[in-house]
Amino acid sequence: MRISQKIEYACRALAQLAKRHGTPTITRLEELAQREAVSANFLVQILNDLRRAGLVESKRGKEGGYLLAKEPTAISLKEIVEAIDPSLLTFSVSSEGESGAAVAQSWKSLAADFHKNLASITLAQMSTMPGGSMFYI
Repeated sequence: MRISQKIEYACRALAQLAKRHGTPTITRLEELAQREAVSANFLVQILNDLRRAGLVESKRGKEGGYLLAKEPTAISLKEIVEAIDPSLLTFSVSSEGESGAAVAQSWKSLAADFHKNLASITLAQMSTMPGGSMFYI
């Protein structure tokens, strides 16, 4: 499966913010970019999308930065994808021709399972593994 770099970076940035959730710490853009080896210019665009979707909050000024807007357990991978690349969730298969309906139904079923699985994965799950290690999707 091929996911966009933008979705991957969004998940990685959110995983970093999830590690600090529940503390008074606000994470600066430069720190997020450095920890995840991502361009700060690209990351700010991603964080703006996440902010508009209500997944992160931003604080301006010298002590500004980013923090999660919700609990990591309340943010699903589906919400992240919807915020960053909603086209990944669209379904567009024609049901024309003799076999079209059967083929479309197969893809429709697969798409439904995909949506269900995305909704079942939380940021909390993505941000930690047993033993405290990080993993990236």
